[in-house]
Amino acid sequence: MDAMQFFQLSAGRWKSARTTHHLAFKRSEFGESEIQVETLTADDPEIINLCQMHDIDPALSIGGSRVRWLGTMAWDREGEENHEGKTVFAIVPDAGNPRAGRLLRERGYAEIVPVVGQFHLDEEDGLVLTTEYETMSSIERFWFNGENLRMRTSTVKRFGGFSTASFCVETRYGDETALTSSSVEITQPSLLGW
Repeated sequence: MDAMQFFQLSAGRWKSARTTHHLAFKRSEFGESEIQVETLTADDPEIINLCQMHDIDPALSIGGSRVRWLGTMAWDREGEENHEGKTVFAIVPDAGNPRAGRLLRERGYAEIVPVVGQFHLDEEDGLVLTTEYETMSSIERFWFNGENLRMRTSTVKRFGGFSTASFCVETRYGDETALTSSSVEITQPSLLGW
């Protein structure tokens, strides 16, 4: 599997259940969200604009995704918290290696700024994304455990030592469950033994 196939497999509507561990406070917080992922081709204007924003030749991108989400977390204060957003991802693989490269984003996971992360697909076809921000860094891993079940882990380390670790279980639902690439074989990694 290459990175574009991984993103194609992620297309659809998802319900996500999330546990975030706030390591500095030794407490956990639960949340849920709805996520919609759409596959974008390399010639999509949003992919081209995103490449240009990051001063990268759009011809190097193989496509990407548009992602929208709406969520809630247990510690939200009514009327003060907003877990709604959208972003576009553009995949720019390394020359000669479609399983590793750069992932361009309009907004990052840990900071809401345009950012470029490094990705690679590991030996179990899990997508690992490492991103360095101005004040923090994050490592995320996404993998499938079946056609309509995706897992996600993330760790965020802030300069100063405060960190969070999250685990998400995401289930595809609704009318948009058809995969855009039916020829891709999904491996089922043994991580966590699920």
